[in-house]
Amino acid sequence: MSAERTVFVRWLVVLSLLTCCSNSQPTGHTATGPGSAMSNPFFKRSQLDFFYPQFDKITTAHYSPAFERGMAEELAETDVIARQSADATFENTIVAMEKSGQLLQRVRPVFFNLVSAHTNDELEAIRSELAPKLAAHKDKILLNETLFKRIQHIYEQRAELPLDAESKRLIEEYYRRFVRAGALLSEANKERLRVNNAQTARLQTAFSQNVLKEVNELAIVIDSRQELAGCSDTVIQSAAEKASARDLSGKYVIPLLNTSGQPSLSYLENRGLRERIHKASLSRGSRGGDFDNRSILTRIARLRAERALLLGFDTHADYVLDDQTALTVDAVNQRLEELTLPAVANARREAEALQQMIRKDGNDFELASWDWDFYSEKVRRVRYDYDESELRPYFELNSVLHNGVFYAASRLYGLSFEERTDLPLYQEDVRVFDVLDNDGTRLAIFLADFYARPSKRGGAWMNAYVSQSDLLNTRPVVANHLNIPKPAQGEATLLTFDEVTTMFHEFGHALHGMFSNVRYPSFSGTSVPRDFVEFPSQVNEMWAMWPDILKNYTRHYATGVPMPVALLDKVTAARRFNQGFATTEYLAASLLDQAWHQLQPSELPDAEDLLNFEANVLAKAGVALSAVPPRYRSTYFSHIISGYSAGYYSYIWSEVLDADTVDWFVENGGLKRENGDHFRNTVLSRGDTEDAMTLYRLFRGAEPNIAPLLERRGLN
Repeated sequence: MSAERTVFVRWLVVLSLLTCCSNSQPTGHTATGPGSAMSNPFFKRSQLDFFYPQFDKITTAHYSPAFERGMAEELAETDVIARQSADATFENTIVAMEKSGQLLQRVRPVFFNLVSAHTNDELEAIRSELAPKLAAHKDKILLNETLFKRIQHIYEQRAELPLDAESKRLIEEYYRRFVRAGALLSEANKERLRVNNAQTARLQTAFSQNVLKEVNELAIVIDSRQELAGCSDTVIQSAAEKASARDLSGKYVIPLLNTSGQPSLSYLENRGLRERIHKASLSRGSRGGDFDNRSILTRIARLRAERALLLGFDTHADYVLDDQTALTVDAVNQRLEELTLPAVANARREAEALQQMIRKDGNDFELASWDWDFYSEKVRRVRYDYDESELRPYFELNSVLHNGVFYAASRLYGLSFEERTDLPLYQEDVRVFDVLDNDGTRLAIFLADFYARPSKRGGAWMNAYVSQSDLLNTRPVVANHLNIPKPAQGEATLLTFDEVTTMFHEFGHALHGMFSNVRYPSFSGTSVPRDFVEFPSQVNEMWAMWPDILKNYTRHYATGVPMPVALLDKVTAARRFNQGFATTEYLAASLLDQAWHQLQPSELPDAEDLLNFEANVLAKAGVALSAVPPRYRSTYFSHIISGYSAGYYSYIWSEVLDADTVDWFVENGGLKRENGDHFRNTVLSRGDTEDAMTLYRLFRGAEPNIAPLLERRGLN
């Protein structure tokens, strides 16, 4: 029998098995149930534009059958690839792998985005059940010895193959991916790895579920309006509505965000209430009860450390960084150390100024962490003659989006945006836009999900529902998610400047996904090293403060009057204000991340020692300032559980590139199409088709320089 005939016959067997699976119904299901091809919207490509998800047809009951069938299909496809009798080639092995698992690629981004953006108890139950199954599924592919031998054979012959650079890089990526997953281990160690991965997946899910549940449980209930002195009428009305939603009529509720600091601390005059809010925030995950994460975190860290040893690395950090632009633990430690001393010195100077303001107000208490935001606003008012509350009327959400974020993209890249109301949504506040390229063709679909809600995890992020790939003929469907408090009904959404910057930042990630122009899905969009992925998003923040952009979106929400030039000048002058605090709280979190992941299993603390371990790490690093807690304490540090383990340093690592890039734009005339096109062509469109630092040098024409970052943060 010929090789082609053998493959064809095996495909017939696979298809027949899948048909049997899809036709056999569990007890209580009919042929039109969620597991049937007729009713499950994931079983076929969406017929909507760009394969946009069919949110109006998707129900909770569809997810499990789609995942089960998706995993079965992908395993069957990879089995055919692995067992074919034809010699291994780039097309019949590597490209075939790139084309496999399409059903999983449809259901996975929808499910996991909704778990993050609009979850419920049913979704969380499915998530808990899925986590170990998906980990085991991944292992079945990456630890498939027959499949790996084919990949290894192609890898060893790659230099002689008549392929372009992107295709050869894909071969190297597959080989590296399998080796890092344990393909070279003995069978006994592979089994140990499978058990480890399944346990880790369960614990990671439990950790993130606890974070969301506790942030909702610890929302602050306030008995009287008098306690809210300093809040605007809009904030008070919103707090009253949130209390009513919890059947607490006559009271007020201030929800918590996932960071240590909380927005309300900057304006609440009641020091006792500020202390109560801040201590509640810092206590999350470590106060006992159902949502305590101490035991979960220490077990995750130990499992990761054991996995690293199995794979031949000293620590989990060594394992992670081997695949990043930083490459080594020493490189990361050096970068954090060189920034820590000047950042802490700057924070101490800022603390002295705040303490003077406390005494000037006739108070004799010592500055505490719950005082920092409140008194820094007072110092800002004196030093720059404005405070944040003066800015918010000029930062109305729609104006920031259309006249700021979209306008900057139009000026720089020639993009235009048209809002759509014909596509289905997963939640009523979500908005959808067609993104038109500079030649008028449709480039992407963009979803904007800006408001906080109890069903949404904290923070801000971008995700892709559909990633660009010439091989699969797909174009981007990407989304941005923020956690802006929703105002009372009928009130305008007025942002803080941090929220404005976050909107620009996340849209930088979106542009990275939208501009992707690659052949293979493995290289698409933001599929780049963790310590490079923040670079394009941080660059996009510059346009929030660029004079032409700033003037265009800062109009009073009620009168339409532009922000006064004098106030604009003050905002610009205050750009380095409070940077000691901002840098120190970030570095403290980054140092905790590295501390957890630069230890071997026997060196890690037990759950009861976690808080002491954290305190000792911060003290040893010189960042144990009582008034400046880490941006995230370990027990609610979701970043290091769900993707940034040993990688939270990435923000400052990327900011070196970002600050240097801002200098390049200034040197080359700023907001010009030719500059945008150069950045798009050398970085944003290239995904992971070349080494990240090679792309940076291609853009910049030089190695990155740290001096602009030090200048920006006042650390020089």
